[in-house]
Amino acid sequence: MTTKIQIKSPNVRYTERYIEALYSYHTTSVSRDGDMYTVTPSTTQFTFHTERVVPKLGVMLVGWGGNNGTTVTAAVIANKMGMRWRTKTGMKCANYFGSLLQASTVCLGSGPEGEVNIPFRDLLPMVHPNDIIFDGWDISSLDLGQAMERAEVLDWDLQEQLRPHMSQLKPRASIYIPEFIAANQSHRADNLIQGTKAEQVAQLRRDICDFKQKSGVDKVIVLWTANTEKFCDVATDINDTAENLLATIQKGGEVSPSTLFAVASIQEGCAYINGSPQNTFVPGVVELAIQKGVFIGGDDFKSGQTKIKSVLVDFLVSAGIKPMSIVSYNHLGNNDGMNLSAPQQFRSKEISKSNVVDDMVQSNTVLYSPGEKPDHCVVIKYVPYVGDSKRAMDEYVSEIMMGGTNTIAIHNTCEDSLLASPIILDLVILTDLCQRITFCTESDPSFQTFHSVLSLLSFLCKAPLVPQGAPVVNAFFRQRACIENVMRACLGLPPQSHMQLEHKMQRTLLANQEDYTVATNKNKGVHTNGFHSLHCSGVAGHKMEEPSIE
Repeated sequence: MTTKIQIKSPNVRYTERYIEALYSYHTTSVSRDGDMYTVTPSTTQFTFHTERVVPKLGVMLVGWGGNNGTTVTAAVIANKMGMRWRTKTGMKCANYFGSLLQASTVCLGSGPEGEVNIPFRDLLPMVHPNDIIFDGWDISSLDLGQAMERAEVLDWDLQEQLRPHMSQLKPRASIYIPEFIAANQSHRADNLIQGTKAEQVAQLRRDICDFKQKSGVDKVIVLWTANTEKFCDVATDINDTAENLLATIQKGGEVSPSTLFAVASIQEGCAYINGSPQNTFVPGVVELAIQKGVFIGGDDFKSGQTKIKSVLVDFLVSAGIKPMSIVSYNHLGNNDGMNLSAPQQFRSKEISKSNVVDDMVQSNTVLYSPGEKPDHCVVIKYVPYVGDSKRAMDEYVSEIMMGGTNTIAIHNTCEDSLLASPIILDLVILTDLCQRITFCTESDPSFQTFHSVLSLLSFLCKAPLVPQGAPVVNAFFRQRACIENVMRACLGLPPQSHMQLEHKMQRTLLANQEDYTVATNKNKGVHTNGFHSLHCSGVAGHKMEEPSIE
């Protein structure tokens, strides 16, 4: 059920097409002269337009027959059909747990009974996962029913219910360049696009058009959830500009499959998201996306161990504790683990997992001198028996007061594809929403979209792609607050500050809070005359206690 929200404000107007909101964006600029910092606040007036009509969304997955592709497709079918299945621990029902947009809530404001929290998905008009139409490519020719069984992710009783629906879905032929993925993947490669790189890109573009026409979707988003590739060399005259990259494709030079998919997607005007750690977005791809006004985002789904790291290191550094050693060990047995057993593919993953603490470390110059970082080691081993149930073991050793140490050890068992699948849904739904948001300022009254490098997706990615010159933010709660507050801006609402000043004063902060205060205290049996409730002792100098509803 969708929660209905109506903003009662002179700064918000609802038209048939848009939610139009006026928003005051407050920032501060800082200059330094020796030991003196000068801070200058400023305000920019924005006007946001958010299209209210939600499109019929098509999503094309590269690696559709893999663990993530089959799992997310099966999950949407199971949710749409309300499937229930029996396990050894009892009955289960389909849900979207693990999705930021579908399974978490945000605080809308306060009411007579305290804070009002609503599902994240209800802040603005968004695509529902049940309505997404899937298609895609895979180097394996298995239909999705067989591929689902091969993945060994879902319970057998659920697979039995899904098989008639999944078996009807078959991936399109994909691109296979052996140098970019591990040699142990060759036995799966029986469903391939032949021809030159230019001919392969042309076929991908035809595939996108064919899917859009046959499915009747309004727009298509392409997402890479295939194998991790090795890093591609960035070279002058090869992939450093859009012109050079397109020329390299025509000449058949070195271009990774993920980059070929990105180019085809951008040329068809479709947003492209990279869910693996390789450097798909070489400078030429970024330039092409900006030229075409198409969103790109990535890199690498942030699901289990790295998500915990983005929370825990933020906690330690923010608490004034100095992490000195971070050691992360993983073993997993799915096809991703098999591919990552090759050194070049592991190196791509190691880079995306290792940089996740950098911005948090750099933010605290009390703990760390310039250039200083914790020792950070990441190990991944392939253990076939554990399948999709990945084991992650972490040790954080930190310096505390007066030369002391603090050690935190974590063992995390997570079902890899069941964590990644809701992230796929969040990525495409959030991307579609951003495609429907435009804004302008008083000084620049022409409406524009977000930058083509869609950094709002950072919360969902291990190695966030950001516009050139923009800061990289990995800290979990800063990333989440960014998404929430951008959505609040689209409704003309201020950022969620959590200050709750109205509950920290002896007298009511605002005149229009009086009824709210009275109603709250009637529920508590406390007498009030327009003041916050006070237990008065009648003794001079006695500290009055303010009942808190925080």
